[in-house]
Amino acid sequence: MNRNQNKAVILLSGGLDSTTVLAIARSRGFACYCLSFRYGQRQGIELERAAAIAQGMRAEQHLILRLDLDTIGGSALTSDVEVPKDRGMEEISSGIPVTYVPGRNIIFLSHALAWAEVLGASDIFLGINAVDYSGYPDCRPAFLESFAQMANLGTKAGSTGSPWRLHAPLMKLSKKEIIQVGTQLGVDYALTHSCYDPVQGLACGRCDACTLRLRGFAEAGLQDPVPYIGAS
Repeated sequence: MNRNQNKAVILLSGGLDSTTVLAIARSRGFACYCLSFRYGQRQGIELERAAAIAQGMRAEQHLILRLDLDTIGGSALTSDVEVPKDRGMEEISSGIPVTYVPGRNIIFLSHALAWAEVLGASDIFLGINAVDYSGYPDCRPAFLESFAQMANLGTKAGSTGSPWRLHAPLMKLSKKEIIQVGTQLGVDYALTHSCYDPVQGLACGRCDACTLRLRGFAEAGLQDPVPYIGAS
């Protein structure tokens, strides 16, 4: 790393959005420190992908923290609640689905904030999106603005004149536009994983995450490179 290069913490799930954000941060000249979480999610494929992505995209460091959110439960991603399938776009975009994990982005950002403060980094990147998303309240601009205000009030860095900069470069982009940006930056989407309910490593093609992803690739005129159940 160049000593004059600014450091940034990147929340990296191993999915399409966070991988694109990592590529954007790198393109802006940041030295990237990737942070992922083993939070009790139903499957660990995304963490395997996150590790491969961080290595392939030359992150300075990739840290995986353990959080036992499955002990709390309350989500189809952290318990035995069934993952919704075959929902139309109108249904996906209305209401808060059972795949919402209570407090997840608040918890993730708090850990990113702590690590960034230790690293001496003032910038945090995350892949939240308020256009093609599944109704999560912690993916909205108002949430991010409020968190940034809290962070600057409640940390040593923020209270001593080093304000935090929280970057959500995908906030106003459609999934199609996100894929186009990532493709231009050379992202290998074959390495990413988005499915909420994979079977033996294959994406189901029917959950909300798969529906949004497949729609984005189709609208971008591209073929999704990840394997799906039943695809030839």
